[in-house]
Amino acid sequence: MSLYVGNLSYEVGEEDLSSVFAEYGSVKRVQLPTDRETGRPRGFGFVEMGTEAEEDAAIEALDGAEWMGRALKVNKAKPREDRGGNSRGGYSKRY
Repeated sequence: MSLYVGNLSYEVGEEDLSSVFAEYGSVKRVQLPTDRETGRPRGFGFVEMGTEAEEDAAIEALDGAEWMGRALKVNKAKPREDRGGNSRGGYSKRY
């Protein structure tokens, strides 16, 4: 399980995020997605922690907390949903 962390400053790096969450337990992995075209951060990330109890403690402490001038949004990450594309790469012919 991992945590979704939203409303991040575009200045945040993986090390920054890891150090904040490390206060609540062991951080296994941090991901900060970037825009495919620009390479810039997208303003959200994912943090995977050692145990569910550590994740719960981080959510309790950090959801709504101000960090780098922004109110963080922290919750359990939801599984990625299928975006409804078809087997031809999302294109469909209409006649």
